[in-house]
Amino acid sequence: MSQEIQIPKVTAKRLPLYYRYLEKLHAIGKQRVSSTQLSDALQIDSATIRRDFSYLGELGKKGYGYNVKYLLQFLRDFLHQDEVTNVVLVGVGYLGTALLRYNFYRSHSTKIVAGFDTDKAKIGREIDDIPVFPMERMPDVCQLHQVGVAILTVPANVAQTTTDQIVESGIRGILNFSPTRITAPSTVRIHHIDLTSELQTLIYFLKNFPVDDEDNPYPIS
Repeated sequence: MSQEIQIPKVTAKRLPLYYRYLEKLHAIGKQRVSSTQLSDALQIDSATIRRDFSYLGELGKKGYGYNVKYLLQFLRDFLHQDEVTNVVLVGVGYLGTALLRYNFYRSHSTKIVAGFDTDKAKIGREIDDIPVFPMERMPDVCQLHQVGVAILTVPANVAQTTTDQIVESGIRGILNFSPTRITAPSTVRIHHIDLTSELQTLIYFLKNFPVDDEDNPYPIS
């Protein structure tokens, strides 16, 4: 089904946001949701949400909204959430260690299977049962586990050379947490995670779109 549907890249980037929020709604027993409610929760224009869903077919009804369970199942199938994607992490520093311990614990479809580093003190260790290997083992480990994605958390001064090693290991996607831009062949997709920019965006929303407990369905207790 999902292979036959072509959607814009910007829409594809928003679908996981919708999916995670729908999971929360389903967990608290909510049966339906409107595009306006999704808009308020996710800070995405309701017209944009309706347009995103329209690319996928007739998923809602005017005056009713969207059936949470149905939409959640549809997106699960569309995003292949029932398939497990194996991931490796490169750079087992403070951030890398935190990500290894986190290991996508809310996702049943993504799993970090190995870490890589050049520090001999880290190589051979296990962090929450995830082994840390030397960089030269990356091609073998990636082939063994059929890994297609790497998370990069190395310092800026070695980010590009490390990226080159990752590409040589057959990785097709890189999630870059390093504080610099990296380049790779056109056959490799790179997503840059700029923590400073994300924090500035959050501060902007806090200042311009203040929320209270009534607006937030999941207040911190």
